[in-house]
Amino acid sequence: MNQQERRIYLIQELLKENKAYREMKIPETSGKQKQLLRGLMNIRMPGLAGEEFLKIQDEYLQEEIRRKGITETDSLVPVRDGIYLWQGDITTLRCDAIVNAANSQMLGCFCPNHGCIDNAIHTFSGIQLRMACGELMKEQSHEEKTGEAKITPAFNLPCKYVLHTVGPIIRGKLTDNDKRLLASCYRSCLELAEKNHVKSIAFCCISTGEFHFPNDKAAEIAVRTVKEYRRQTGSRIEVIFNVFKDLDKEIYRKLLTAD
Repeated sequence: MNQQERRIYLIQELLKENKAYREMKIPETSGKQKQLLRGLMNIRMPGLAGEEFLKIQDEYLQEEIRRKGITETDSLVPVRDGIYLWQGDITTLRCDAIVNAANSQMLGCFCPNHGCIDNAIHTFSGIQLRMACGELMKEQSHEEKTGEAKITPAFNLPCKYVLHTVGPIIRGKLTDNDKRLLASCYRSCLELAEKNHVKSIAFCCISTGEFHFPNDKAAEIAVRTVKEYRRQTGSRIEVIFNVFKDLDKEIYRKLLTAD
């Protein structure tokens, strides 16, 4: 199968799962097909899938990521000892673990083709990630608390693991408790990563964007918490601050090159 054949197969199988979509026509262009496939994956509830579906999905996603271009951690240059700043698509980074800015349901973003990092990570990891998160939440039997973290395999992503953490949602004025909870996200991820023998971890800009934490304040907390953790524990874990926007890149650059 080539990529188009895999894509059409996956779309057809996902359409069959929902009676409301079974008569939907598949677009002719690859761009619209990709949007439809991603949207169908985004709205799919956690649940088992056949071996053939998973095999073809895995082949498709791994090829899509390869075409986007995989960045190796070894190719990055540290800004300071053990700490890196990298601007790019976190779903293409090959390191031990990446951090997902999750919501409290911990099942990924259900909004079709949404631009959040939660959506991207779940899309390119594959439907197994939502299934794995669903099992964790079933065992837990309550929503994930803000500031804590969970770990899952990364499935089709180049990294080994995904660490999921729920950052504070800012409604109105930023509070000291919001700051404390965001710091807890970073520390919880670092502690959980080391328990699982993770040697390198890439943090996204937790709680910014959809959760409205001010970018500059969030970066200050992220950098300070990582530095304190490494100093207090003697940890040698390599930390990559992953940014997507130029604004965040400049904020982190200034913070990491200060003193």
